[in-house]
Amino acid sequence: MAMKPKIHPPNGNGYSSDNCGGGGGGSNTSPSPPPSPPRHSHFRRRVKSKVHYVHSLKESFGGGYGILFRRNLLLLSLLYVSGLLMCVGPFSAYVSGPTLPGSFYRSHEMFRRLWRDIEADNSSAIELSSVWKFKRRLKEQRPCPNSTAGRCFESSGSNGYLIIEANGGLNQQRSAICNAVAVAGLLNAILVIPQFDFHNVWRDPSEFGDIYDEDHFIATLEDYVKVVKKLPEALMERHDYNITNVPTFRVQAWASVNYYLGEVYPVLQKQGVIRLAPFANRLAMNVPPHIQSLRCLTNYEALRFSSPISTLANELVNRMIEKSSGTGGKYVSIHLRFEEDMLAFSCCVYDGGKAEKTEMDLVREKGWKGKFKRKDHIILPSLNRITGKCPLSPLEVGMMLRGMGFGNDTSIYLASGKIYQAGRHLAPLLKMFPHLHTKESLATPEELAIYKGFSSRLAALDYIVCLSSEVFVTTQGGNFPHFLMGHRRFLYDGHAKTIMPDKRKLVVLLQDMGLSWKAFKDQMKEMLNESDRKGIMVPRVRKLNRKTSVYTYPLPECRCLQKSDKNLMNPNSTFSNYQLKSMRHEVANQT
Repeated sequence: MAMKPKIHPPNGNGYSSDNCGGGGGGSNTSPSPPPSPPRHSHFRRRVKSKVHYVHSLKESFGGGYGILFRRNLLLLSLLYVSGLLMCVGPFSAYVSGPTLPGSFYRSHEMFRRLWRDIEADNSSAIELSSVWKFKRRLKEQRPCPNSTAGRCFESSGSNGYLIIEANGGLNQQRSAICNAVAVAGLLNAILVIPQFDFHNVWRDPSEFGDIYDEDHFIATLEDYVKVVKKLPEALMERHDYNITNVPTFRVQAWASVNYYLGEVYPVLQKQGVIRLAPFANRLAMNVPPHIQSLRCLTNYEALRFSSPISTLANELVNRMIEKSSGTGGKYVSIHLRFEEDMLAFSCCVYDGGKAEKTEMDLVREKGWKGKFKRKDHIILPSLNRITGKCPLSPLEVGMMLRGMGFGNDTSIYLASGKIYQAGRHLAPLLKMFPHLHTKESLATPEELAIYKGFSSRLAALDYIVCLSSEVFVTTQGGNFPHFLMGHRRFLYDGHAKTIMPDKRKLVVLLQDMGLSWKAFKDQMKEMLNESDRKGIMVPRVRKLNRKTSVYTYPLPECRCLQKSDKNLMNPNSTFSNYQLKSMRHEVANQT
């Protein structure tokens, strides 16, 4: 059944999440990415199993089950709901039974108890050069075509101009840009340089050219999709020189190729110009190969960071390599989500007691205006923690890495916003890893001055430094780590080289006060091994059945681009894999 378009003035606010404990913060009007499409086959299996269960109950009551069956079914339902609430809800405080393992934050107690063992255990530290043991098996592949995208798009004439408004942070905008190029290629439209939506959550007024190299973007896509910096004068005059007067097409989430061809294409032809806003996750992942290749080309070649960003980022990478001389110029990068607004939005409880609760309540009220006080909004911190939705604290990340075998001489780059109560929360991490660096500690105040107040530009610096690390650690999910893992797979022969903690397992271990340091280490080494194994995973893609993100798992579709551009500088003007090895070799020789 085809989705129907909605064309009206662009004054909507997009999508917002009402769930506590989600992946990121935002106000109740913040334009967030729409949820992933439901897996209908799984849903049908669940319905079928439930129907079968009900029929079996009917048979057990005999032919005249009638009222007796309905009463018993109601009783069973009430018992189930009350039991669930008693286990994970607020009522559990009044029950004398034991709490669920991992439901409370006791990591600080665990750290104090095991600190002497952690401090003394540095003799068997693993070398960064030997962290990743799994290698992707190279299979016979069909020959790559001479052209990345086949140059199958019409060169004579076009069907009109496409304007998109990218909302969200750095990498949500990146997703929108890649999708916009793909849609422009699909519709044979001329793409106007994407506009960035300003929102009070991200508070970044940057335009496309402030973050990316516009001329490189246009030139790279020249043979595939025509890109212009602004609409022609005639079209601007028709709309009173105001882009917002262009009719806005509200595309539904994860729209299919057929939807764009059947619904959007006719409107584009009629209007001559169309605006898609908001434009986050508005194109399905399962698209034809030549459209998917446009996403690859855009993400890994066309989107190169602007000169000011890439110049400083490359200098930060240089400084990290120099400070990592003890580990052959290699370092670990961590994407830490422990900012005040993230903790408030997650509704998780740490070790700050009543003062922390009061402060988080104030942050939630200020940022989300009563959203968390609604009667239908139940806050369950314990449930959030045992289901892996709570951001890992700096202490927890440090214990995990030391347990995996990383020694205290390991150089760490911390990619993060402003850490909540940084002095208190970073102290344990610094005890475990004294060589801890951030962009603020590596760069001078003068170098960072031009980035103050621009969150996306600061995130771009973190992105490049993390991309160049030997090990990347993700702690909370979101667009930043997902794009980074995909980019690392593209650059590092299909391996993400990323530690993805099993937080459900980790919170249980960090609450077990009877656990020894040796037993904890055994569990962490197993977790590292699992991250190593998952790092080389490639989804099965047959015809048009892709369900995973091509930005997180770029292979196999981006394979040909990867092969043809193996020796080129990567698209963010940072260092190629070969250059990084050369720089590290020079550092090793100097020491």
